Amino acid sequence: MSKLYIVPTPIGNLEDMTFRAIRVLKEVDLILAEDTRTSGKLLKHFEIGTHMHSHHMHNEHKTTENLIARLKAGETIALISDAGTPAISDPGFLLTRACVENKIEVECLPGATAFVPALVNSGLPNDKFVFEGFLPDKKGRQTRFLALAEETRTMILYVSPHKLVKTLSEFIQYFGEERQVCVSRELSKLHEENVRGTAKEVLAHFEKTAPRGEIVVVVAGKTIEKEAKKSKYSKDEEEE
Repeated sequence: MSKLYIVPTPIGNLEDMTFRAIRVLKEVDLILAEDTRTSGKLLKHFEIGTHMHSHHMHNEHKTTENLIARLKAGETIALISDAGTPAISDPGFLLTRACVENKIEVECLPGATAFVPALVNSGLPNDKFVFEGFLPDKKGRQTRFLALAEETRTMILYVSPHKLVKTLSEFIQYFGEERQVCVSRELSKLHEENVRGTAKEVLAHFEKTAPRGEIVVVVAGKTIEKEAKKSKYSKDEEEE
């Protein structure tokens, strides 16, 4: 029966590939890859010979209709990205939505994604959080920061290395220099690094040491003043 499989791939360490992911990639009729050169190395490592097609942000609007037709004809297709879980700041949403609209089964396998380990090992509250992905480069960036300045949940962002120092400086501008931050770099890889501290401290670190590799930034939410809470509770008790 036709089905679209969303298959996570390792964000660095190849040992994070699951047995189920390998089996699915071997059994499907077609693999859609963000970059066939990058994914080709992964498939070769796990001896997966399934045919690949390119599916990335520059062609997904054009290829989706044809892929839906193939799925309706009974094919099974697996979607992978260069690293992590597809559709999270990567191609995948458009095809998944089209499958849902056409009543084609979609199954997402559990597996690697960068923001979960970054959140968990940050040491910041993770009972409630908001994933922001990549912030706008120019248009809408200030508006987004002004909104996030009032966010009380822990925030997770993806930041490219050459924009990290600028972004940390913007944290100080909009959130204050004492806001707690954790920058996770090269997660699961040999040179994994987690830099924790205030926005001012973390900025100072990366001003001295140029950041490299894949980066996830976790930022504490705005703290609600304890005295304001106490005042509210006292007033509620008086009214009762």
